[in-house]
Amino acid sequence: MLDLAARAWPDVEERKELLYRLARIGQDAIREQVTENERSERRARQRTALGRANDLIDVDAALADAAWR
Repeated sequence: MLDLAARAWPDVEERKELLYRLARIGQDAIREQVTENERSERRARQRTALGRANDLIDVDAALADAAWR
């Protein structure tokens, strides 16, 4: 892994710096994946909630004037 990183960043001489860069790239990739997973889970929860809305809310009553008085 460090040898490949050295080829990617030939200007970096210290292996410690190569390791740091690899860790940063890994962190960014994992953060992106976690964010996308959280976003997908949130959308699924929203779809579930919207699907249940008809069972929980009387739409005609909510749209009637009496509901807002």
